Amino acid sequence: MNAPDRFELFLLGDGEKKVTEASDTRTANSSIFTFNKEDHTLANMVRSALLKNTHVLFAGYKIPHPLFAKFELRIQTDGEISPKEALVETCKSLVGDLEVLSREFTKEYELRKMVSGDGAAENGGR
Repeated sequence: MNAPDRFELFLLGDGEKKVTEASDTRTANSSIFTFNKEDHTLANMVRSALLKNTHVLFAGYKIPHPLFAKFELRIQTDGEISPKEALVETCKSLVGDLEVLSREFTKEYELRKMVSGDGAAENGGR
């Protein structure tokens, strides 16, 4: 009843940005990125990948309210690269990893179809 319409959870409104950055004044070399229309799935994947970067000292996220598809990602770096550079580098790496996953999954799926298709022909179509 109080929940927003389902399409509002993933479609950006007019003038709405996907990601915004705000400098965190409490901690050196850190920023808070707000991702609109996203949830734990992307947040946890990006956070985990950020922590593998040797220049990232801290990466964590929070969901301000469970009814709204938004998360805040806080990144602190060692100063050699900016938090934004760390995020962009990490996202490019994730896209590459997901392309490999997609390619390998498709290859295995097609091989499985070929094998099961041949097996059905040899068993009289059963």
